[in-house]
Amino acid sequence: MIKIMTWLAMLDDFFVRALVAGIGVAVVAGPLGCLIVWRRLAYFGDTLSHSALLGVALALLLQVNITAAVFVVSALVALSLLLLQQRASLSSDSLLGLLAHSSLALGLVALAFLPTVRVDLMGFLFGDILAVSLIDIVVIYIGGAAVLLVLVFVWRSLFAATVNYEVAEAEGMKPARANMVFMFLMATVIAISMKVVGVLLITALLIIPAATARRVASGPEAMALTAIMLGIIAVVAGLFGSLEWDTPSGPSIVVAALILFLLALLPVAVIIRRRKPSEGI
Repeated sequence: MIKIMTWLAMLDDFFVRALVAGIGVAVVAGPLGCLIVWRRLAYFGDTLSHSALLGVALALLLQVNITAAVFVVSALVALSLLLLQQRASLSSDSLLGLLAHSSLALGLVALAFLPTVRVDLMGFLFGDILAVSLIDIVVIYIGGAAVLLVLVFVWRSLFAATVNYEVAEAEGMKPARANMVFMFLMATVIAISMKVVGVLLITALLIIPAATARRVASGPEAMALTAIMLGIIAVVAGLFGSLEWDTPSGPSIVVAALILFLLALLPVAVIIRRRKPSEGI
């Protein structure tokens, strides 16, 4: 009981809350980021993150929970993509561009119709991790735990579909259902991490640690774990850098992740690199 009270007292410090929240997001973003990199779905992540602003606007308009609204809108955008792929004669990247910029524009227009509501637009776009509350941390960790639990159950199907969709389908792994679950997991991560790095930087936190891990990890599972560790390092380094140089916290985290990626490109990193199964994905 004393330890719990001590921990709660520590969470009163805004910087400690920011660290705890950022680490929680990094743990969830690592494995999903690996799937995004393997599947070349960076633009899909951008589309869902852009739609988050529309979710924010609808939440303020309808006076409902922002996290729940962002999840619903992101999920609906993902379902819309599936429907348009079946009926429209446009390529996937064209549909993603249409949905991404349309949802972002709709969100900005909707916010303009709320003149009586004070909106921290920069906070939504680039995150405000230093303002996270205890409730935000609870949402991040409960939502993140649910995402990781579901991901464990569908990991084999998702990975098999990434390598060869037809073979996965022939072996009865139901890759179409796994892909649908993956889209909902993405929507969940975007909803719970929006306050940490913002709408425009969520995809960067998903992709950069995973791309860095791909250069140094020795297999799919090792890559996922490495991406988690790199994400945590980026969060800690970015927050301390933000505190030291008085820079925006969300962008500072992304810059720290970028520095780690650049370090992985150094000749020493290339020399110690080994051929790994995830290279062909």
